Amino acid sequence: MVASIESTVGTERKVVTALPGPKSQELHARRKAVVSAGVTVGFPVYIDRAEGAIIVDVDGNHILDLGSGIAVTSIGHAVPELVKAVSEQVAAFTHTCFMVTPYESYVQVCEELSALTPGTHEKRTALFNSGAEAVENAVKIARHATGRQAIIVFDHAYHGRTNLTMALTAKNMPYKDGFGPFAPEVYRVSMSYPFRDGRSGAEAAEFAIKQIETQVGAKNVAAILIEPIQGEGGFIVPAEGFLPALSAWTKANGVVFIADEIQSGFGRTGAWFAVDHEGVVPDMVTTAKGLAGGMPLAGVTGRADLMDAVHEGGLGGTYGGNPVASAAALASINFMRDRNLLERAGVLGDTITTVLTNLAQDVTIIGEVRGRGAMIAMELVEPGTTNPNAAAAKSIVKYCNDRGVIALACGTYGNVIRLLPPLVITDEQLADGLAVLSDAVRAAN
Repeated sequence: MVASIESTVGTERKVVTALPGPKSQELHARRKAVVSAGVTVGFPVYIDRAEGAIIVDVDGNHILDLGSGIAVTSIGHAVPELVKAVSEQVAAFTHTCFMVTPYESYVQVCEELSALTPGTHEKRTALFNSGAEAVENAVKIARHATGRQAIIVFDHAYHGRTNLTMALTAKNMPYKDGFGPFAPEVYRVSMSYPFRDGRSGAEAAEFAIKQIETQVGAKNVAAILIEPIQGEGGFIVPAEGFLPALSAWTKANGVVFIADEIQSGFGRTGAWFAVDHEGVVPDMVTTAKGLAGGMPLAGVTGRADLMDAVHEGGLGGTYGGNPVASAAALASINFMRDRNLLERAGVLGDTITTVLTNLAQDVTIIGEVRGRGAMIAMELVEPGTTNPNAAAAKSIVKYCNDRGVIALACGTYGNVIRLLPPLVITDEQLADGLAVLSDAVRAAN
């Protein structure tokens, strides 16, 4: 197992008040007076500090984090190496705007992304602030480079909350409802969803490609945009062969293959990127979340000919590639290498999968356990059917939260529990969290 980070908050879950505690409740009342009601809170405990896989709230509760801020703090909270790098950069300078007076750390992050993303071809990168920005810019680049307009996306996809990325996202509520009209020339086709469609990867790809060719026409398609493992959509892992078949079709038809690795990238699945598991080499890769250990940073990395096709000044932004966030990314990447966290992700995944698979033998509401590495989920169903069981998911999240464990629900139907623990979580912490989760499932069964 990986060596745990030196901790000043302890490494054990400890609940000392009802959750949320009185101080959190007071803060939540203040929040309601000043924060838009459109910004929701899943677990209203207000955080004071955190280390490793433990979050401490303002009431002194020590909460076990199995969500990593939705796959962001993969290296853990308050990693000393990252804290040092960020502190030193803040002391040096916080901002100049890379487009005005550049700095080395931006270039270094781009060098790292060129080396880490799949393929040995010549690459270029542009840095941004968020996953949605990265996706929007990938679409911009693909359209500019190909001279085409149509973008192909998939059922159950999630790509962001901006106007264009809402069009790319599949789920209406809460992401799209009432926010239209949306950006045009976005076309949705069927995703490979083995638990529900029963198709092989080749069959699912053939079906999707026929939809594209019939409804859009290959010559009109600028890009296919896909999450190699869908995140918010339910941690859907496409059947083996689906991604390679789509990739082959794009190459044959001059279409850009964009892998949205914002949630599945940076070691989360046990490889640097989820497409690595099937040897797929995308034309472009979008990154964010786990890239910078909690600092806001995102990137688009792609073939040099695509990235350089954009005219000068066509890409950028005031804060994109901020020096503090870039320093954090470099520290995060080095930490992942030094601690061998890709291998650790695989070990965590094996442990989680074994526990949940065994649990599925004892209960009737687990329809499927799926995922890769430390990106594992269970889909919940009504007993004896494949009908989604969102009520069970809601009950399980509440049970875990009440006992000081962060668990996250997701899925088009709201019936999936996803686990995204920090890759530095100890064996003892993971066992504790999985024990609480198992009890929650049995209580909801």
